[in-house]
This record gives sequence, C-alpha cells and structure tokens, in this order.
Amino acid sequence: MPLLALALAAALTLLTLTGLQLRQARRETALYRSLLDRLSDGLVLLDASGRINQHNQAAAQLLGRPAGELLGTPLATCLPQLQVQPLTCQQPRQVANPEGRMLALEMHQQPGAATTIVLLRPQAEPLRSQEDVERFKRSQYFARIGTWDWAIDTNRLYWSEAIYAMFGHAPDAVTPSYELFCASVHPDDRARVRAGELRCIETGENHDEEYRVIWPDGSVHWLRETGNVVKDEHGVAVKMMGVVRDITEEKAWASQMHQLAHHDPLTGLPNRLLFEDRLRSALERARRSDTRVALVFIDLNGFKAINDTLGHAAGDQVLIATAQRLQGALRGSDSVARLGGDEFVVILEGLALHRGLDEEARSIGEKIIGALATPLSLEHGQQRIGASLGIAVFPDHAPSMDRLIHHADLAMYAAKRSGENQYRLAGDTPQRADIG
Repeated sequence: MPLLALALAAALTLLTLTGLQLRQARRETALYRSLLDRLSDGLVLLDASGRINQHNQAAAQLLGRPAGELLGTPLATCLPQLQVQPLTCQQPRQVANPEGRMLALEMHQQPGAATTIVLLRPQAEPLRSQEDVERFKRSQYFARIGTWDWAIDTNRLYWSEAIYAMFGHAPDAVTPSYELFCASVHPDDRARVRAGELRCIETGENHDEEYRVIWPDGSVHWLRETGNVVKDEHGVAVKMMGVVRDITEEKAWASQMHQLAHHDPLTGLPNRLLFEDRLRSALERARRSDTRVALVFIDLNGFKAINDTLGHAAGDQVLIATAQRLQGALRGSDSVARLGGDEFVVILEGLALHRGLDEEARSIGEKIIGALATPLSLEHGQQRIGASLGIAVFPDHAPSMDRLIHHADLAMYAAKRSGENQYRLAGDTPQRADIG
C-alpha cells in the first residue's frame, strides 16, 4: 500500500521536527492530512498514556465514534479487547470494533518518541449483497430481537433497526437516547430497571430485566433486556452493550396458561387449585391477626334436573348466574371458587373471635341463600334454584386447612339431606335460612 506507507513515513518524520522547520512542516502537514483522510485504513496517534491525540477520518469510522469524541479518549475504551490483552509494539493483532467488524491492528513507535502510531485495517470479508443485509434486518424484526449499546458517560444510545418497533416507533423516526428509553419504560418498572443497570455497572454482573414499555399510542408491551458492561483501562464502566427482545406474546401466552390452570373456564372463578392456595393464605393471615376464617361449601339443589331436562346450555347458564350472584353478595376481601359440577365454595376472612358462632353462621347462611333464591330467567322460562350450605370456622372447628375442608364438606351433605335452602354449622343440626 504505497499511499499508506507514505503517510506513515510522513507522520513519523513530523514527530522529530525542530522549531526552524515548523513553517514548512505546517504546509506539509496539511498535504499529508489530506492524504491520510483519503485512506480506508485508520491511523491513530497515541500519547504516552495511550490516549488519542490525532486520527484520520477512517479511524473514527472504524472505531464507531464521532470524530469529536475520540481526542483524549483511551484507545482501550474504543477497543475493549485491549483492556484484557494489551497489544505490545510491532505485534499484529485481530480485534473487533464496536459493531463487531474484525480489524487488523498494528502499533509502531519511533525510538525515543513518546507518541505511538496505530494502524487499523479492515479485514477482508465477503461482500454482502443488499439482499443479504435486508434479510438480516428482517430476521431481527420477525424474531423480535435487536442489539443496543449505551455510552454511560454521554448517555449516547445506539439501537439496531428492530428495536425502534419494540418502542412503537418507525425506524429512525426518533433519535435514541437514554432519556427517551427511560420515558418509555412503564412508571411502575422504571426504578427496578434503573436499579438493575446500576447494579450491573457497579458489580460487573450481567444485566437481565423484564419490563413493560408504553408506546406512543398508549398500548403496553413487554421486553426482556440482557447486557453487560465494557470497562476502560482503569476498570471504570464506560459502556453497556446487549440485546433486547419483545416478549409480549410470551407474556400473554403465559397469562392465558395461568388462567386455564387456576380458573374454571365456564365461570371464570378460581378452581380447586387456586382455592386451596387462597385458603392456605387466609389461614396464615388469620393466625397473625388473631381472627376467624369461615369456609362455606355450597351445593345447588335441582341443578341435575335442569341439566337433564333442559340441556347442558341451560345448566351452564345456571352455573354462570350462580357465580355472578355469589360474587355480588360478598365483600371484596372474600373469595368464591367452583370446585366442579354444581359445587361452589366461599372463603370469608377477618371475622371477629368474640362473635358467637351461631350468630355468624346465621348471618352467612341467610346472606348466601338469599342471593341465590331469586328465580333465574332461562330460555325455557324462570327456574328457581335452592342451595345447601356447610359452614366450618377456623380455628374453632379445625386448626388446619385439610380438616377445615373436611368439616365444611360433611356439614354441607348434612344440610342437603335435611331439605332445600338449609345451612349447617359444623357439628350442629341443620338450620333453615330465613329468606323472607
């Protein structure tokens, strides 16, 4: 490369100029500067501390930084690999620039001079067609994954093209910045994401966060971001780099699976699995607060006859209406679940210990049976549905969840044998509810 050799030789000569030659040197410097800026190879001059004090245009492009940011910057900050394995003079080395492009790097130092000259040469690689470039961009877009890097000191942020869409923007419609990123993160997630980034910067551990972003149209989307830090020669974090992935569909799918696993598909009420989890939590709260929990098992009377004579569609209407009436009759702190068939269960928390059990049971029984007593309007006309209730109270009837369920179940069957619209407190005789 005659042009590069000429430029290199000129640069080495200029380092030894005396004051008398300065005027002529300035003219020659302008000429050689013009030659250097025509090169596709990068030329960087380092001072004794390894900081850049001169460079050509190609060097700025290969190092992936605006020319104004390079002067005074340690070369190892631009090429983090040099922090791990410093390059000795005259020793060629393969390095990657911030965009992942491979470079051949050489360092030359004139004997007795404090300035080191660094050559950066792009490695030969197969030319990619425009079709290949577009295919890569589309693969990132459809995979909902993109790459980013954040300069910590300047807050300069780089997004690959796919990331714009993840934040609800057209490519290049906005200028990426850390301020724009923070403003886009959901307010409830912002502090946690920021804390994770600071932890990564301070400890060097990998960054891995899931968070929500709000698009300009107000819609909410989920992203997962992973990354790590790049440090300078003093061990100071100067940049974070990583990838971000759109996980909105995964979150929706997981939510749907959770709903199916924990809720009755017909009524939307919690199923047995979620009911037991809620009852377990309710008993723990009652132990801490020294209060009672009432467990009510409910069985519908006459449901099988409706299901058999009017069909399953009518039976489904009865079950949906029963769920809605139970939810409407209870407090927000109470829970309703469907265990299967025509069996429902209610958990009532925060009941006072000083109140008599009979009085408590009467209040509960009349409230629930009264809510279910109004005839239902079905396609085949109005139908009246009765109910049998079994009530067990923690800690009076049982100290554990399994025993409490057992007592409530037995009380419900005792009430059912005694006739329609009966409730029974565990261990007592059935009581008929006064529903007016």
